[in-house]
Amino acid sequence: MTTHEKAKVENAVLVVERWILARLRHATFFSLDELNAAIAKLLNALNQRPFKKLPGSRQQWFDELERPALQPLPAERYVFARWKKARVNIDYHIEVERHYYSVPFQLARQEVEVRMAEHTVEVFYRGKRVTAHRRSHQSGRHSTVPEHMPKAHREYADWSPQRLLRWAKQCGPHTTELITRLLESRRYPPQAFRTCLGILRLGKSYGNKRLEAACRRALAIGGLSYKSVESILKRQLDQQPLPTQPAPAEPLPEHTNIRGAQYYH
Repeated sequence: MTTHEKAKVENAVLVVERWILARLRHATFFSLDELNAAIAKLLNALNQRPFKKLPGSRQQWFDELERPALQPLPAERYVFARWKKARVNIDYHIEVERHYYSVPFQLARQEVEVRMAEHTVEVFYRGKRVTAHRRSHQSGRHSTVPEHMPKAHREYADWSPQRLLRWAKQCGPHTTELITRLLESRRYPPQAFRTCLGILRLGKSYGNKRLEAACRRALAIGGLSYKSVESILKRQLDQQPLPTQPAPAEPLPEHTNIRGAQYYH
């Protein structure tokens, strides 16, 4: 905006203050609609008022010069959104703030662009939108479109539940049981691929023997997650005896001063 244009805008504000706000300064209104109606009436009178040094009025100039140049408003309101890049995992899901959204399985391992709005998450590949989801703030959960999944998971030959279980069996029965339970815990088994692969790859760092022991401990304590198995290995808990169950309490001896729980029923 130039200095000349800025002066015109400031002068227009001054005119509104004098012809509208000043006239309403002593009035009392009991609703916003009532105030807006009063402002609209004075605004219309101001726009119809003839110029002193120019022909016509504000309304006439608007109708002749500005109205023909106006474009229609967008069909939808502007929505603020943020963008990020994401790599599609082998389970054809991307992570957005710890929630996982599916994309067509053909895009596994590809880099995509994600548009994150208040209520939607849109995914673009090479400038073309490939899917959209209702945004979810549930951490660790999945939003999966069935059409994004390969038919019976056969067309996606790189990974499958059977391949993961074959890998798990190389470590031992406890690793196999843990992977099986993870796969069965999800509505769609591929949703557990990320966790299963992470656990199995721990065998490359710590060895299959230690991984098997860690999975045994994880099953015993109910720690069916990657972080639980990883923590066991990092803290070397896999080399410690398993926690024992507390022995059942012995019954109280018979005595006249000991009433027992049944007394209070």
